[in-house]
Amino acid sequence: MSTLTHAAQDSMSMVGRNLRHTLRSPDTMIMTFVIPVSILLMFVYVFGGAMNVGGSYIDYVVPGILLLCAGFGSGGTAVTVATDMHTGIVDRFRAMAVSRTSVLTGHVIESVLRNLITTGLVIAVAVAIGFRPTTDPLRWLAVAGVIALFVLALSWLAAAAGALVANPEAANGFMFFFMFLPYVSSAFVPVHTLPSWLRGFAEHQPVTSIAETVRGLLMDTPVGDSAPTALAWCVGIAVAGYLAAGLLFGRRSNA
Repeated sequence: MSTLTHAAQDSMSMVGRNLRHTLRSPDTMIMTFVIPVSILLMFVYVFGGAMNVGGSYIDYVVPGILLLCAGFGSGGTAVTVATDMHTGIVDRFRAMAVSRTSVLTGHVIESVLRNLITTGLVIAVAVAIGFRPTTDPLRWLAVAGVIALFVLALSWLAAAAGALVANPEAANGFMFFFMFLPYVSSAFVPVHTLPSWLRGFAEHQPVTSIAETVRGLLMDTPVGDSAPTALAWCVGIAVAGYLAAGLLFGRRSNA
């Protein structure tokens, strides 16, 4: 059996292991399914009446909610990776000749699958309460691709965070900055409504271009330069997270 085939099989085994842990963890299930829907309902029904975005607020805010939920979901990956590092299960995997890369890959793939399911749930609830996307099947596929790439990027970054910190509690705090980014972007309000000293950061941080791309695809409006910018951010973050996670995991597992 080739090394690549062996690594792929080990990675799928790790995905199955992580999915089972998710299904058996009430806290993870709440973070995965209940909190995203609660956030959607809060923004639509609590804040929506005060927001003026030149149209239906629910149509404007759903893309931002999807990205915010991706941040919450990916943050959980940092905790699970840190837990594996902290409890010593990685040493047992090494004794079993499990491919070293499969441990992190399993966490990342499980995170992508879990977050895509959450995305589908949030969209279904949004449609039920008034969200009306005006798009076609091809653009729906593009939306799925952008969100999957964004989750992949955050998941590798979270895996690096989990391999870096000393305990699971610190891992959750480490990812807080990235979960906060959607609030300082065009995810929930137009950037031009922000104070001038904050507007520059909001315009040039990754979530704004990704939110504008997803919003344009869902509402069948021009995405302009936001699409290539969003893809560049996602690929850049994914590559940086992948390299950092591999380096940190190798150092910790060899310590």
